[in-house]
Amino acid sequence: MQTTEQLPAVPASPTDGVAMPIVTLNRWILVIGISLGWLLQQPLLTTLLLLLLIPAVLGRQRWSPITNLGKWLFARQIATAEREDARLMRFNNTIAVLLLFAAQLAFAAGLPLVGWTVAGLVVVAASVALAGFCVGCFLYYQFKLRRAAWFGR
Repeated sequence: MQTTEQLPAVPASPTDGVAMPIVTLNRWILVIGISLGWLLQQPLLTTLLLLLLIPAVLGRQRWSPITNLGKWLFARQIATAEREDARLMRFNNTIAVLLLFAAQLAFAAGLPLVGWTVAGLVVVAASVALAGFCVGCFLYYQFKLRRAAWFGR
């Protein structure tokens, strides 16, 4: 008699991905920071957010001030929290950095309406993500599907 043993599923490490409380914190910081900047008409707040996100994009999460704050604030929740793929977080942060950089260029060029509109796109995307639909995640998967179709990867 032959037995077929089924290998147990390998559990994901608690360090795989980014804990959802940190992802949520990142989104709230963007929404509140840009909204506050707009209400106070202080583009410098968008510059500060840009500077907070750049390390997360360049050095991944280990350099992110927002992630480090989240690890401190949510230390007890992180071990059992749901996780988001770190690639999605980096992709979303990259989009936010590009849009906030474009907003900085618009502010520097004396086009505050354009700057606030571009920064507002980050608020809309983060707000929609807080409501349950991650626009950046959708774009990431569409990009992956198209790349696979075009290049076979």
